[in-house]
Amino acid sequence: MTTATTTVTGHAQFAAWQEGSMPPVEEVRPGVWSIPVPFPNNPMRYTIAYLLAGDGGAALVDPGWDSDEGWEALKAGLRTAGAAPSDITGVVVTHYHPDHLGMAARLRAVGRAWMALGEHEPVPSQFSAGTGDFVAADLAQFTAWGVPAAQLDAVTFREHQWAALRGIAEPELRLPDGALLPVAGLDVRVLATPGHTPGHICLVDAANRLILTGDHVLPRITPHVSLEAHGRDNPVADYLASLERMAAAADMEVLPAHEYRFRGLPARVAELKKHTLERSREVEGLLAAGAARTVWDVARGLTWSRGFGSLRRFTLRLALAETASHLVYLRSQGVPVDIDVPRGAPGATAGRGAARGR
Repeated sequence: MTTATTTVTGHAQFAAWQEGSMPPVEEVRPGVWSIPVPFPNNPMRYTIAYLLAGDGGAALVDPGWDSDEGWEALKAGLRTAGAAPSDITGVVVTHYHPDHLGMAARLRAVGRAWMALGEHEPVPSQFSAGTGDFVAADLAQFTAWGVPAAQLDAVTFREHQWAALRGIAEPELRLPDGALLPVAGLDVRVLATPGHTPGHICLVDAANRLILTGDHVLPRITPHVSLEAHGRDNPVADYLASLERMAAAADMEVLPAHEYRFRGLPARVAELKKHTLERSREVEGLLAAGAARTVWDVARGLTWSRGFGSLRRFTLRLALAETASHLVYLRSQGVPVDIDVPRGAPGATAGRGAARGR
């Protein structure tokens, strides 16, 4: 099937996405398997883990959200591929979100697997703020962003949420841009793509003409790009620059972490760039109108797929952080931005969000 800009190659995945069901386990290339892992209580429904079989070892990319249901699905998928959790040599995670790395702890507990993240992806052990300081600074940030008092409890982190983040598994290995995965028999190289998170990575399998894009490029959904307290200074600029890096894989099949496989990467990249810049222009228009005084004011005036009033709790938090990222980007482009965009304690926008609808 061909969409307006891309050609679907994961036909069973596409059908499952349309039907609201789970896609099958599939061998994409010899020794390369896609394994869907349930993402409970989330409209994304599943994360697609990828098994890359090498010589006497294997890498598992983005093993998915940690749940008993997910663990059973992952084990069943590995069995279909002729493998077991104990056969996994390394767990490679494109970015530090729980729907991508959540299962890493179970995999390490049953075997010999190390876990790897991109060189510049922040993890909670790097954050200096204690729990109380973190919660207070997070509250201060969203207060400064103009969130009404009645909404602050919904959008800010509580101590138990911060404790949950601190409990997520952390990596033994860091993978710099251009590094090869350290698994014998694999020729898969890291491509640094900051934007969705500060240290997001894609993986390029040149021999198989594949690129594993995590959440950086999805076939239908625009990845969320937010201003994170522990992140880089200008995530929208980072994301746009990272999209340009996709030219290195222009003719490759795209294996994303959600939805379905496709071809037509240059067209999809152009579409994502256009959408991102249109969003910035929408923000700029609100600034020019002169009525917005806070991040909240701007976010409330933007177009959202189901309307601003439909945003609740974490989705509202993500919307505000996205809005803040565009304000920072516009200021970097010389647009007058009189709205202050302070950032709180490190880790203030870490979470489980993967992407937002267009």
